[in-house]
Amino acid sequence: MRISARTDYAIRAMAELACSPERPLKAEDIAGRQDIPVRFLFVVLSDLRQARLVRGVRGPDGGYSLTRPPAEITLADAIRAMDGPLVSVRDLKLTGLEYQGAAAPMPDVWRAVRTSLRQVLESTTLAHLVAGTLPELVRDRVRDYNEDVRTYP
Repeated sequence: MRISARTDYAIRAMAELACSPERPLKAEDIAGRQDIPVRFLFVVLSDLRQARLVRGVRGPDGGYSLTRPPAEITLADAIRAMDGPLVSVRDLKLTGLEYQGAAAPMPDVWRAVRTSLRQVLESTTLAHLVAGTLPELVRDRVRDYNEDVRTYP
């Protein structure tokens, strides 16, 4: 899985919004706090608005805010809004995907990858990010990663 700049910026922007649920934040403020190019952020916020994850508030005290409480918005929601399905193989549905011969078991590998990503990304909310308390499953995966860090030339 590749995390695009759009997705990275979207999650970071939404985390900032989750920190200030009582008032909208201006795109310029979010961009400054997260070191995101403001013109790019406007595109990202527009996509998040279309996905109904954020709303724009007009007026001198306007800006952007989340459409739901941070505990109800998962990282998977943001990723799907920006880049579509979490895992796809050549834009085919994994259900019913079949390969022949030596590659016959491979669709099960893709299904396992999707399930693993969903477990992590659907269990982690913006509230977790803001509080700095990631779910136990995520902490376990981080520990596994740290114990098995590989270096590549």
